[in-house]
Amino acid sequence: MNLPKVSVIIPNYNYANYIAKTIDSVLAQTYKNLEIIVIDDGSKDNSLEILEGYGEKIKVLKQQNQGVSMARNNGAANSSGEYIAFLDADDIWLPGKMEVQMKRFFDDGEIGLVHCSMDFIDPNGKPCGENYNGMEGRVADEFLRFEKGVVVGAGSTGVVPRRIFDELGGFDKRFSTAADWDFSYRLATKYKIAFVREPLVLYRIHNSNMHGNIKVMEHDMMLGFEKAFAGETGADRRECYGNLHKTLAGSYFHAKQYSQFMRHAVKSLINKPSNLAYFAAFPLRRLQKK
Repeated sequence: MNLPKVSVIIPNYNYANYIAKTIDSVLAQTYKNLEIIVIDDGSKDNSLEILEGYGEKIKVLKQQNQGVSMARNNGAANSSGEYIAFLDADDIWLPGKMEVQMKRFFDDGEIGLVHCSMDFIDPNGKPCGENYNGMEGRVADEFLRFEKGVVVGAGSTGVVPRRIFDELGGFDKRFSTAADWDFSYRLATKYKIAFVREPLVLYRIHNSNMHGNIKVMEHDMMLGFEKAFAGETGADRRECYGNLHKTLAGSYFHAKQYSQFMRHAVKSLINKPSNLAYFAAFPLRRLQKK
């Protein structure tokens, strides 16, 4: 069997401390028909020096800083694989990742995206958590209900056929922290999603992770919901917005930004009054943290 080529797209911005281990994890894959494309998004550290050391093993694209969505789109546009896989420059793939995920495509021609579980590691590579809570099937409405995770870290776990990536128009350049969410949701409105419960990715937790910026996450998710509800969906708008504001409120609370917590708590209750029991416990939680 001639294995289809997979283009591995790695956006990089100032991750010289991690990028070599990331690339090495792709080179160690048991699935061998891969091309590796690293898009350097205007790094100011010595990333390019490290990338040059790989010679012809990888393809390096340089661009002025334009953000992760533009970097991924640029990488995809300059790749040649029948499938596209995404990997953030600070994360690591386990050796069997691509082999296991590609088998799901071979077994079911209706699948549009395959993702997998991940283990968390700290900046030094030590285990510090996990996320095994993914979903599969026709799950578009679950993205909007915002009650549980649907796709686990598509920026490092996701694999998609090129024809579907092109059909969707790639990543929306207006997004940063929620670019994966928006792309995966749009895909899920048309195609089945498959989930490999085995953890095949090591996701690195550190102070530079984009998802730590709550204000940017709020902007992205509000834009994502606006886009989603402008189209057809079977999800209840008020319930979904109630759950989104509930999540944002919780994030602001843990960041000790209590005025923003209150703003989103009120919006959550307006949309979904049944969230009252959840918010009623927050004064106690604040006392417990003192």
